[in-house]
Amino acid sequence: MERSEAANTTLPTPAVPTPALRPHVVLVGMMGSGKSTSGRVLAARLGFAFADADAEIEHATGRTVRAIFGDDGEPVFRRIEANVLASLLARSEPTVIAAGGGAVLAPANRSLARQRGLVVWLRAEPATLIERVVTRTDRANVRPLLDEDPATTIERLVAERRTCYEDAADLVIDVDGLTPDAVADSIMAGARQP
Repeated sequence: MERSEAANTTLPTPAVPTPALRPHVVLVGMMGSGKSTSGRVLAARLGFAFADADAEIEHATGRTVRAIFGDDGEPVFRRIEANVLASLLARSEPTVIAAGGGAVLAPANRSLARQRGLVVWLRAEPATLIERVVTRTDRANVRPLLDEDPATTIERLVAERRTCYEDAADLVIDVDGLTPDAVADSIMAGARQP
């Protein structure tokens, strides 16, 4: 991978297809990386719709993510997640999609996201993620994968998912220390690079 001129941006080599050829921007990354917050900012700047995959799952099922995990288990949740992601990617309206943190685990999800969207990995160090989702109790309660030893779980998940995020990403933005506005700026600058 080569560094682009945009701050905190890494581009794959060779250059990615023109974003205009793919109707969506798909934000991937760990919980706490800022997909939803930065995604709303990016969508507003681009004039795109915005969709949070977890919120769409809750709307479609009438249940919380936590309830699905608790009652049905992670494999059932991942199947629902794949169906919702496919539905979002099938929209004709250009959309910034905040994918769930584990959506990239399924090769089919990664492939479909790259076919239908510019996939942007919002990469954060484990310490940033821990600060955002563990020490802020208003958010920690909705993260079912963090019920036991959240800090160790985040570090493990980052290590386990890294290659999936790398495989999926057309563009990588290091978000540590960046505001949502700066993340949106970096995505827009990175997407313009040849």
